[in-house]
Amino acid sequence: MLGKAKKLFNKADDIFDDSVAKVKKTKAFGSVKKAYQKAEDFVEDKMDDFEKSGLKGKLESMADKAEDKASEAFRKAKVIGKNLADKAENKFDDFTRSGKDKPKG
Repeated sequence: MLGKAKKLFNKADDIFDDSVAKVKKTKAFGSVKKAYQKAEDFVEDKMDDFEKSGLKGKLESMADKAEDKASEAFRKAKVIGKNLADKAENKFDDFTRSGKDKPKG
């Protein structure tokens, strides 16, 4: 049984290899391969242009500056939030104290 399976597998593998070889010889495969190579060359050229332009460094610099500004803004927002919370707490304390100081009746 195992021997038959192995023979069947080998035969299928041979058929597959023959089919691949035939496809590679077709005009369509050649056209697709040529188009793929042109696209690959185009992308590589554009990547080279991008690297040579210095834009990558500029974008990284902009990102670093934006991160620094965001960190500073966040730090300031935390301070402002703490100040507002302190003021609200003081107002609440004043309000509760003023209610206790008033005579009832």
